[in-house]
Amino acid sequence: MDSSTIYVRERGSLRRVSDIILAQPKPPPSSSCRRTNPFVLRKEHFIFTYNEEGSLRYTTKSLFDITLLFVADNIHHVDSLVGFPEQIGDRLFVAAEENRVFLNLDISQKALKLFSDAYGDLVLGSLCLRNRFPLLHERITEIKAFHSLKSLDLFGCRLGDDHELFGHLTSTSLASSLTQLFIGGNHLSDVGLQRLTVPIRMMQKGLDSLELLDISCNPLSEMALRYLTCLPKLVKLDASGTNMKLGTGLKTTVWNLLGLIHSEKPLNIFDHSGCKTEGWAEQVVNQWETSGCQMPKPKKMEESRASALRFFGRQKVVREVLNAAPLVNENGKQTNLEKLHFYKPTGNNHVCGKMDPSTTKCLQVRNPTCNVRKTKQETSKCGGSHQSPPTKTKRSSSLALTAEDTELLNSY
Repeated sequence: MDSSTIYVRERGSLRRVSDIILAQPKPPPSSSCRRTNPFVLRKEHFIFTYNEEGSLRYTTKSLFDITLLFVADNIHHVDSLVGFPEQIGDRLFVAAEENRVFLNLDISQKALKLFSDAYGDLVLGSLCLRNRFPLLHERITEIKAFHSLKSLDLFGCRLGDDHELFGHLTSTSLASSLTQLFIGGNHLSDVGLQRLTVPIRMMQKGLDSLELLDISCNPLSEMALRYLTCLPKLVKLDASGTNMKLGTGLKTTVWNLLGLIHSEKPLNIFDHSGCKTEGWAEQVVNQWETSGCQMPKPKKMEESRASALRFFGRQKVVREVLNAAPLVNENGKQTNLEKLHFYKPTGNNHVCGKMDPSTTKCLQVRNPTCNVRKTKQETSKCGGSHQSPPTKTKRSSSLALTAEDTELLNSY
């Protein structure tokens, strides 16, 4: 078998496969013979059971299961899974997971990309990395393979303004599939938000499906809001814990730029209670975190400058993350933060007495012809003709690129 030629039928034609080394089973320690045949009978090919008398019995697995196991062992040689049924993909993913393929740093990224290209958000539709910076740092390459996410929670990951993941969010297919993005608690400044949105404002594509954005617990000012005008479908925004202060000025700015109004009651979507990792790869993410926590203790290192830099450079970052004051309490809720939740009103809900006086006043400033003290019928009529959020054309002037934007674009 080792010296024979292998042929593969693909798209109706037969082609010769060369330079492919199939995964070979490891011989048992007590065996003196060398087994190199990948199709040799293996323990995994049998199902062992006991009968009523206590005797051991075994039956062979189906040819499908044996084939599935073989493909899982050699998943790094598969070119594409596009076109295979979801049921096959699901069972193959489970077989690869049981074979610990996704813990192998050499092939895990390619294997995950293989499944993601074929099955999209079935592999992973929602990823929660809230306050899990070590996991993000260790598995950043594999995490980038999930390019069909609809919800991504990076709250408390301490990314800063220049993290490579921000460029990934706007330059891949993930930019068109993402509908919810949580980037609060990442020390993100106005400059960082500008860099995040420059490709979107310049190319006018990317994050065009984003409906919910959390920028809370970041040192952002009201000036940063102008960088969010490039998000056409944004309907909910959390700016709690920033340098913005609630008042008529902020409400007017948010309304004029984004067409959003302040919510008197905190929006439940921003309490993170419903955010979780969902998809075939859910247990894979948990395995990554578990394996990271079970890393063996480092051996005693030599007292050299190079060793010290390698050791303390990593330990310092992790120690700062783990020992830093938490942004949330034990119940997972943010403490001592003024809630700055904004949402896009639908219909006439924002006119019929559901807003506080300051919000009503800022809307009247923009639409002086509308009087909320009129009768219910007049109010509803007024809302239908005068209270629509600012249109995209009215906000087009804010999309003009500044000199700083041009300089940032040249750096990409």
